[in-house]
Amino acid sequence: MRIGLIYDTFDAYPWTDDAPPDADAEYEPAETVDALAAAVEHLGHTPVRVGTAFDLRERLDAGLALDAAINIAEGARSRNREAYAPILLEMANIPCLGSDALTLSVTLDKAWTKDLVAAAEVPTPPHRVYGTAEAVDPNDLLPFPLFVKPRYEGTSKGITPQSRVDDLAALRRAVERITTAYDQDAIAEGFVSGGGEFTVAVVGHAPPEALPVLQRGVEPTTGIGLHALEHRGAPTADEDWDYELRGTLDSALEEHLQTLTLRLFDTLDCRDFARADFRVDAEGQPWFLEVNPLPTFNPGDTFAIVAELMGRDYIEYLAEVFERGLRRLALV
Repeated sequence: MRIGLIYDTFDAYPWTDDAPPDADAEYEPAETVDALAAAVEHLGHTPVRVGTAFDLRERLDAGLALDAAINIAEGARSRNREAYAPILLEMANIPCLGSDALTLSVTLDKAWTKDLVAAAEVPTPPHRVYGTAEAVDPNDLLPFPLFVKPRYEGTSKGITPQSRVDDLAALRRAVERITTAYDQDAIAEGFVSGGGEFTVAVVGHAPPEALPVLQRGVEPTTGIGLHALEHRGAPTADEDWDYELRGTLDSALEEHLQTLTLRLFDTLDCRDFARADFRVDAEGQPWFLEVNPLPTFNPGDTFAIVAELMGRDYIEYLAEVFERGLRRLALV
C-alpha cells in the first residue's frame, strides 16, 4: 500500500510577528518523520511523505493517490487546527490511522475534555475559564494554588514558572499573559501536588492497551513538571533546572492510572494511539490533566522510551502499533 504521512516539521510553522516564542512547540523534528517512514517500510508498504495539511490539500487537488494515511499534523492557530488533515482525508475517502476530526477538536479544548472525563468518573481538578483578566471574579475563586494555561494548546505551550499562582493578583497576571499572547481563553485549574506526575500511553483499539506508566520529574520550587519548563520555545527552556521524582509508582498506582486512561480513551472515542497526563496528590489520588490523541513519535520521547522499557526495537514496535491501526481499518 501507499501510506501517506501527514506531519508538521519545525521549518513548516507559519510564523507571524505576534506569534508567541513557543508557537511551534507541537511540531516535529525530521527524525520523527524518518521513524514513521521506517515503520511503514518495515511493514512492507511505501511511505509517501506528504507534509502539512495544506500540502495535503494541494497534492489531493493534483491527484495524489493513497491507500491510507498516518496523521500527526497539528495545524496552526485555530482551535479546529488538528481537524484539518483528518477532514481532508475523510472527504477524499482515504482511511486514516488515529483519532478522527471530532475527537481531535474536542480534546484540544481542555475545558470540554475535563467536563467529559469528569462525567465518566475520571477525577480531574476543578477549573474556571477566563476570556480576560477582568473576567476573574474574586467572589468565585477556586482554592489556591491554581495552574493557568491556554485552553486550546498542547506540548506545554504557554507554561512558565508563573503558571502556578497563589493569589488573585498572580491569577490575573497569568490570565492576562495567556489571553494576550495566545489570543484565546485561559483555563485555571486546581494545582495538584504531593504525589508526582505521570504519563500513560495507549495503543490499539477494541480493546485498547495501556502501556507501562512513565513518571516525570518535577521542578522542586514550583512543583511544575520539568518537561513543561523545558519545552521548545519556552523562556525557561535553556535554564539548568533541578528536578525530583515525587511519590512512588507501585503496581497498584500503575494499574489505577492505566484503568483511568483506558476509560477516558473510550469516553473520548480515541483510536489507535494517545497519551494521557496525570498528577497524584499527597493521599495517592490520581487527577487527570489532559490527553493527547496526536502524541509525538519522536525517537527520544514517550513511545520510544516505553519500547525500550519493554526491550523492543522502536521501529519494529512502532510498525506493530501502525499495523493494529491498519487492522482496525480492515486494510490488512
